Amino acid sequence: MPPLIGGIFFMDLLIFKAPILMVQASLDGILLGILFALIAYGMALQWGVMNIINIAQGELVIMGGYIAYFMYMIGIHPGFGIIVSPIIMFFVGWGLYKLVINKVVDRDLFISILATFGISILTQQLMNFIFGSDVVVAQSNFGTTMLFDGMVTLPNAKIFAAIVSIVFAIGLVAYMRKSKLGRAIRATAQNARAAKILGVDTEKVYAATFGINAALCGVAGSLIAITFTLHPYVGLPYTVRSFMIVVVAGLGNLPGVALSGMGLGVFEEFADYILGTEFRIGSVFMLLVFILVYRRFKLSRKREYLK
Repeated sequence: MPPLIGGIFFMDLLIFKAPILMVQASLDGILLGILFALIAYGMALQWGVMNIINIAQGELVIMGGYIAYFMYMIGIHPGFGIIVSPIIMFFVGWGLYKLVINKVVDRDLFISILATFGISILTQQLMNFIFGSDVVVAQSNFGTTMLFDGMVTLPNAKIFAAIVSIVFAIGLVAYMRKSKLGRAIRATAQNARAAKILGVDTEKVYAATFGINAALCGVAGSLIAITFTLHPYVGLPYTVRSFMIVVVAGLGNLPGVALSGMGLGVFEEFADYILGTEFRIGSVFMLLVFILVYRRFKLSRKREYLK
């Protein structure tokens, strides 16, 4: 029997023989998915307002993670990165908008993909130059929570990351509904031309939107720094995950983003248990291909129906 097939068969048997592993994978996946949903919400926000697919989303996340890692290196607990990193990343996002993104707003979608792809490569090389290519982690020393008589273990860093992600998501929703800028962002997302006629400074709205997206990436990156590992070239999987979540959930659908994020997290954990860690990221890319093919099939069927 080939090693891969034998490994899958063995893991399937192991999961059925020890159902507690399913509980472990599900809880890990839900906590991980909440963090994915925070990243995806930032992408959905700037995509819906500016009609830009940000290929550099993952790199913004990793940049935020390195801010927390730098704090850890100078003796500050990396948990404080959830305060410092979004502030710094907001201005990074604002600057990127002023330098690059404002030139591709209202242009063809493919132009924005090329522009943000260039930002992605540039930020990768900058992080590699500043921090090196070694894999690093910011030790939080939060400990571990044991459940079911120690049969299920949850790192407290993951629980902390999920709680912080929920708090920031709720805070952003409240800000978007109550603040003047939030209302301007929602108006611009609905109809930018009408909002401009009514006196909304759409240029400021676009810059603030990209800055808010970068700030959310900063929060998520800080949480990733204390939960997982960092290196300059690990951003692409986070871009793919957030893109996939937004495609499945749709723009402006926050509950859908949350559910899709948790679903992706659970999928990844089960893929890790069944296929092995080396196939974890590959399974994510495979799922993306399946989703895109399925969506294209649905759209083609809809067009045929309308004819």
